[in-house]
Amino acid sequence: MELSERLFNITEMVTPGHVVADVGCDHGYVPIYLVQEGIIPHAIAMDVGTGPLERARDHIREAGLTNYIETRLSDGVKELQPGEADCLIIAGMGGPLMRRIMEEGRKVLSEMKEFILQPQSEIAEFRHFLQDNGYHIISESMVCEEGKYYPMMKTIHGEMHYTNEVDFRYGRILLHEENPILNQFLRKEEKHYVNLIEELEQSGKTERVEERREELEQELTYTREALGYFQYGADGFDEDYKLL
Repeated sequence: MELSERLFNITEMVTPGHVVADVGCDHGYVPIYLVQEGIIPHAIAMDVGTGPLERARDHIREAGLTNYIETRLSDGVKELQPGEADCLIIAGMGGPLMRRIMEEGRKVLSEMKEFILQPQSEIAEFRHFLQDNGYHIISESMVCEEGKYYPMMKTIHGEMHYTNEVDFRYGRILLHEENPILNQFLRKEEKHYVNLIEELEQSGKTERVEERREELEQELTYTREALGYFQYGADGFDEDYKLL
């Protein structure tokens, strides 16, 4: 089975031999690929929607993998028992929804070994949630598909000590690895904020305009601080990862 680059990057993060629970499995392509390639022995594909779950069942049946991939109608991990899976995959959802799933499934997640996560929105807030709730990001990836950027992360239980906001916004590992897709994203963001600020300068000075300009300038500051990694490298930053 040929996967999109986004889904392939997710599978690359899974530890071989683990049993996977894929929440929001949609078509079931990720667990099918993992089993077909011999990366994992078994998977549980779950979705809250009957339509997506039926599509997943059809694809699993067509692949001849019904003995290796279970399907369950489930809101988050509510239909998953502690100890049934080693690895949790949640991809293609908004950050707040992913946070809810992880909070409500805390008991089940406490016995899992790793979490492959790909939030679609409020990514900085989601990284804050991970740090505040005993999760540690150990690897990150980022792809661009059809003009949309997708950061993803592999997480385990453990302490994380980010203090710099750009680490939460853009990913400390992506920054230190000078990820080229992140660099591309940051340069687009810089241009976007500069253009918006220039447009605002043509507007009349009102309280709301000034507030918006300050917001945009703060976003531009974060973006340029992150771009410093690509200009100076990690050696150009102190222990808190700010420019020397």
